[in-house]
Amino acid sequence: MPLAPDNTKEQLSKILSGKVLIVGIGNSLRGDDSFGPALTERIEGKVKANCLDAGSSPENYIGKIIKLQPDVILLIDAVSMDKEAGYMRLIKADEIPQYGFSTHNVSPRLMIENIKEHIKAEIFMLGIQPKNLEFGSPLSEELHKKLLLLENTFIEIMGSDENKK
Repeated sequence: MPLAPDNTKEQLSKILSGKVLIVGIGNSLRGDDSFGPALTERIEGKVKANCLDAGSSPENYIGKIIKLQPDVILLIDAVSMDKEAGYMRLIKADEIPQYGFSTHNVSPRLMIENIKEHIKAEIFMLGIQPKNLEFGSPLSEELHKKLLLLENTFIEIMGSDENKK
């Protein structure tokens, strides 16, 4: 389900309930691939959710994810979808194989299957179309705008009591 700016909050609100774990996936040194880790860093401590930067080897965090016993896991990653830069899509766990994940060693689908063997969490991926994945590049302007939008959206949906007005 594509996330238009006008329904992002609504779509995320529908899935983010109970004990939530937000996992940023990506290489912080490769331009837009750093989106997931950058977002988790920006919202950590500002939302009622556990936030985890799993870097470019999320499979190394399976044990920690299982130990946290979340009800909902939201993976955030740059995903090649042949769309314009900044295009976002909320992807259900069973839809993940149809999208490219060229920047990671292990498919997130394999990681999800491993997690589901141990816990009954609902798992989603928030994929965002990258513009530039070059080593040493900063986050593109398009993804930086989405980073700020999503930071505010997550705080509105899941902000801690002191952040709510």
